[in-house]
Amino acid sequence: MSGRKDFLSQAAPENYVAGLGRGATGFMTRSDLGPAREGPSEDQIKEALAKRAQQLGAAPPTAYGATEKKDEDDDDDRYQDPENEVGLFAGGAYDKEDDEADRIYQEVDEKMDRRRKIRREAREQKEREEHERKNPKIQQGFADLKRALGTLTDDQWASMPEVGDLTGKNRRTKQNLRQRFYAVPDSVIAGARDSSQFESSIAEDGSQTNGSSADSADGTMTNFADIGAARDKVLQVRLDQAALGSGGDSSAGSATNIDPKGYLTSLTKSEVKAGEVEVGDVKRVRVLLESVIKTNPKHAPGWIAAARLEEVAGKIVAARNVIARGCEHCPKSEDAWLENIRLNDNHNAKIIAANAIKNNDHSVRLWIEAMKLEFDQRAKKRVLRHALDHIPQSVVLWKEAVNLEENPDDARLLLAKATELIPLSVELWLALARLESSENAQKVLNKARKAVPASHEIWVAAARLQEQMGNADKINVMKRAVQALAKESAMLKREEWITEAEKCEEEGAILTCGAIIRETLGWSLDEDDDRKEIWMEDARSSIGRGKFETARAIYAYALRVFVNKKSIWLAATDLERNHGTKQALSQLLEKAVEACPKSEVLWMQLAKEKWQGGEIDNARRVLGKAFNQNPNNEDIWLAAVKLEADNQQIEQARELLQTARREAGTDRVWIKSVAFERQLGNTDAALDLVNQGLQLYPKTAKLWMIKGQIYSGPDVNSPSLAHAREAYYTGTRACPSSVPLWLLASRLEERAGVVVKARSVLDRARLAVPKDAEIWAESVRVERRAGNLAQAKNLMAKALQEVPNSGLLWAESIWHLEARTQRKPRSLEAIKKVDNDPILFVVVARIFWYERRLEKAASWFEKAILLDSDLGDTWAWYFKFLLQHGTDEKREDVVGKCVVSEPKHGEIWQPVAKDPRNASKGVEEVLRLVVGLLE
Repeated sequence: MSGRKDFLSQAAPENYVAGLGRGATGFMTRSDLGPAREGPSEDQIKEALAKRAQQLGAAPPTAYGATEKKDEDDDDDRYQDPENEVGLFAGGAYDKEDDEADRIYQEVDEKMDRRRKIRREAREQKEREEHERKNPKIQQGFADLKRALGTLTDDQWASMPEVGDLTGKNRRTKQNLRQRFYAVPDSVIAGARDSSQFESSIAEDGSQTNGSSADSADGTMTNFADIGAARDKVLQVRLDQAALGSGGDSSAGSATNIDPKGYLTSLTKSEVKAGEVEVGDVKRVRVLLESVIKTNPKHAPGWIAAARLEEVAGKIVAARNVIARGCEHCPKSEDAWLENIRLNDNHNAKIIAANAIKNNDHSVRLWIEAMKLEFDQRAKKRVLRHALDHIPQSVVLWKEAVNLEENPDDARLLLAKATELIPLSVELWLALARLESSENAQKVLNKARKAVPASHEIWVAAARLQEQMGNADKINVMKRAVQALAKESAMLKREEWITEAEKCEEEGAILTCGAIIRETLGWSLDEDDDRKEIWMEDARSSIGRGKFETARAIYAYALRVFVNKKSIWLAATDLERNHGTKQALSQLLEKAVEACPKSEVLWMQLAKEKWQGGEIDNARRVLGKAFNQNPNNEDIWLAAVKLEADNQQIEQARELLQTARREAGTDRVWIKSVAFERQLGNTDAALDLVNQGLQLYPKTAKLWMIKGQIYSGPDVNSPSLAHAREAYYTGTRACPSSVPLWLLASRLEERAGVVVKARSVLDRARLAVPKDAEIWAESVRVERRAGNLAQAKNLMAKALQEVPNSGLLWAESIWHLEARTQRKPRSLEAIKKVDNDPILFVVVARIFWYERRLEKAASWFEKAILLDSDLGDTWAWYFKFLLQHGTDEKREDVVGKCVVSEPKHGEIWQPVAKDPRNASKGVEEVLRLVVGLLE
């Protein structure tokens, strides 16, 4: 018996599938399924039910304990949005208390935003500038290198290698290309031949043409004069834009601001005339508009556009027909009827207006237009009465009816009726009050106040009425107004009250203006707020708008709160000095010294006012009181010395200086003592005093400068020149950071003819005081005066690299180192680099002056003066300009403003003003002396 199993007992072959051969597949048995699987858990059931309810938009089911699944992100968004109220307050009503709460929260948010606003903006500006400084643009980094390229010669340019691949193979290929020759076409030869021939021929229009054929070959001629004029115009526009927006994005060229008013004005100016429209455009637009009105015949703007198209095309009859059909299809459209009235003459327009009013009897605009079509006053009144019968609640119609009345009594009756019908119209109440007598106006305003308790205009009108009646001091209307408006939650913001005060000032109600400021300026401001700075800024804004009474009232209120703040007193005195009277200024200063007795500035201003008013004894008395309050104060000592010296009391002034040196012996007192002796011509006494002062104060640079100036007389070969040189050198060692001392030492050497020593002094000065614009400018000037223009340009390139934001350096470079044709482009580049520099503005003004653009020159001079009125050179240049091109009135005005400003600084102004020979001269005399020295 063999050990082989039978067929059925054998194992199945590999990959055997039962029934596959006869196609009996696709069924499975219980054993094939395996054991039963576990069903969904309870959490999965809850989640599935909640998801299905969310898809169906139904409430979440409560079966199996299923609840609505909340997304954390949705919760966060909901709680961040105060308007998305769900849950407990979803069905609540929004009442007056909720509105008041929202308003209070809004005021709190605004207050928190205002707090520290100025500091925050200053910090952000500083961070922005720091970021721009640390991350400059690429073109700014190479600007100095570009400027240095201007000093290269032609040979240096020719020897400069080209940028690109300079390998041997490519270099040989380029050389071969250069050596290739090409045959010149016959057309080029013929054109060259004809270019030198002239011909005379008759054009098609019958005119004779003479000239070269080359110029007319392409129909154009090159006009270099026009190109230059266009270039100058573009540069002028860019200069103006750079001056108006010389900071922020506009200076970087990335500003894209558009003035909406100017844009609309330009659109108005660019209206298309009938003869300027192309026929093809009209046809295309006509097809589009016909499609519009056929598709939607009830759309009135489509009919109006179609009618205006025909009007622009010059077909007025067709326009009238189109708009007439539009009115038939849109009888309730005001605009369609108004357009129809406009397109027709007066007779037809009246008929159209009547039809329009039949279809729209409650349209105020149609009634007004119908009234305007009448020429007779009676007819106009009749139309308005019919209109008021249909629309008695229209304020516009009542105002038009009142304006037509010539008799005040009839107008008063109309207004009385109008206020009965429309008791909430503030305009009608105020108009009625203006027509009534004072007593009746008071009654009218009381009725108006009861009818419209939340109107601030009525309270302001009541305050003005009391001012007219002379009861402003007896009855404080604005105090009651603030209480009533606060009760009604209708209180305006501080800025809006200031605007109302300025309106009252403009209309002559000065007392009402002051009352408004007095009662409302502190509204909504707490002690935590920076009230002083806010009120000072409000006053400056009012002064900028020309509302000086409002600013005066703001300062008065601020001084009531901050009695001992010197800055507010000084600002108030400046306002009175510039826009007030002498008497008011004197009274204000007397109050100021009582409130701030330790402020020597206020005492000196009061003494100066007394002295200028001719009250010498009162000025001495004021200074005596100042001594009692501020003993041993050098400013008061020097003011007393100046008072005595100006009144020719020389001995008394000298005694005061001796006492001051003994009791308040500061370096400034010693400097004034030396200057006083120099003014009197006592050179020996001045030299003795300056030596004594240097023993006490060896670090005072001004004493060294005065000593050097005493020794350096007008004679270049004077033996005392060596003493002056020694004084300057010793002073520079004692005070190495004093720029004027270095400049005086250099100029002394240059005046002696030793340019090498002057250059050496300035080199040492640049090491001692790096990145100083004045030292760099003097170095450039030394080279320029010596005739070394190339060296001067090299130094200027280095200077602008060291101090790129110096207007002095840019001015020197533009005016003295640039060709005339390059001055404007360089000035534009300078304005973008430098932020509002008066010296640079003066150079731009001189450029326009040289080009005979007198209005532009004057505007730039005025911009420079507004930037810094303390710069005397600017006043001198402007006055010199006016001496040639100004009127007598303008010159007097500029001189008066210069005297008021009392400039103290300037490269030319300061040496002239401090010259001992000019000590007794006034501002106007110094101005004329400086004008004579300008070049």
